Amino acid sequence: MSRLSSAKLFVEECASEMQKVTWPDRAQLRNATWVVIAFTIIISAIIWIMDVVSRLLLVDFVMGLFR
Repeated sequence: MSRLSSAKLFVEECASEMQKVTWPDRAQLRNATWVVIAFTIIISAIIWIMDVVSRLLLVDFVMGLFR
């Protein structure tokens, strides 16, 4: 099989598979977007809290011992 016919077959198979996909409607997409935004905010807050606690413990407390 030539490279050109292989490429054509690949594109046809991709188009066929894309027709089988169930695409989300606007409401599902909006809900999924809000879930991602909320999850990002929650994870960011957790990382920020861990950063503040580690700074207080490691930098302020430990460095305060050696001043």
